[in-house]
Amino acid sequence: MRIGQITGEYPPMQGGVGAFTEELSKALIALGHEVFVFTDHRAGMAGRNGRIHVTADAHSWGWGTLTRIRHWARANALDVVNIQYQAAAFNMAAFVHILPMRLDNARVVTTFHDLLVPYLFPKAGPLRYQAVLTLARSSDGVIVTNRGDRAHLLAQKALINLRHIPIGSNIQPEPPPDYDRAAWRDQHDFTPSDVVIGYFGFLNASKGIDTLLHSLHILRGKGLPVKLLMIGGRTGTSDPANIIYAREVDEMIENLNLIDHVRWTGFVDNQAVSGYLMASDLIALPYRDGVSFRRGSLMAALAHGCTIVTTNPIDELPELVGDVHVRLVPPDSPTALAIALEDLADNPDLCAQMGRNARQLAAEFTWERIAAQTADYYRELIEQPQPQQP
Repeated sequence: MRIGQITGEYPPMQGGVGAFTEELSKALIALGHEVFVFTDHRAGMAGRNGRIHVTADAHSWGWGTLTRIRHWARANALDVVNIQYQAAAFNMAAFVHILPMRLDNARVVTTFHDLLVPYLFPKAGPLRYQAVLTLARSSDGVIVTNRGDRAHLLAQKALINLRHIPIGSNIQPEPPPDYDRAAWRDQHDFTPSDVVIGYFGFLNASKGIDTLLHSLHILRGKGLPVKLLMIGGRTGTSDPANIIYAREVDEMIENLNLIDHVRWTGFVDNQAVSGYLMASDLIALPYRDGVSFRRGSLMAALAHGCTIVTTNPIDELPELVGDVHVRLVPPDSPTALAIALEDLADNPDLCAQMGRNARQLAAEFTWERIAAQTADYYRELIEQPQPQQP
């Protein structure tokens, strides 16, 4: 198949949707398909990766981009176009929600990485969610990355061809070739007695970083030698709200007297991220909206066999068992998080077993498997008869 991917971000831009698109594209190519990507101009020539054909031609995601997308799809004779949807990644662009109706030469699939509504104009209210539903209903097929979004969209009328396909880890367990865990920790001023708590992901209000900082304050107050390692870029490329939240995080660190106990890696390559995950004793992911398999940071921590403390899921996750794969705590509870971190720091055998279980669970989310499921879905849609025009 000749497969098109439309994404608001793409490497070297910082963002989970862009990294997902690149990993999926590489895996689809490995299955024998040809992949074409249309994305933001900031990806540029550096966004090209091997046999992935990247067109970085969106300068504003304004209405003028629609014409360029239509030309791109026709020029490449695409069989299917997959819109990788996240409102912030497309700069809240309104035209994206009618894009399937304007691409008449290929089947159009929309992958919803979340169901957050776009900003259209002040006081748009319900129209924002209607824009998301318009995109879903006008697509030939819809992919969701987690059961919660699937259940939500199933409740909507006139929505057909819905498929749940999970995401995988954008970070493989591949540290630098000369990686030595003890030396790596020493290089970053961690002593052998320090309990290094890692956090991976951008700074976003939904991720509970304030809860994590207050729990660190509690543990430091008890005299425990805990340090917080903030892994990766701070704000990403797409969401300006992250920049505002990052300032609030900085103020909180200062007000809690944690400046000397927090380390920042900044944006680093995937091998370095892998090294930092392996250097951490525990990984804390206290999502305010509950743990979900749509979170790339969770998938990376599972793939690395980390000992993970995260929050109770809002939607049922039967695969993720508390104290088997992760330790689960209530959201927005610094005390509960601090207790869990302290308990695991005192139980290395349990941590080791949880890490092994996490790695086994991650094996269910390989890119080879995800790409095969996605390609099968594309093929099903292509083989369906085109609907009759009125």
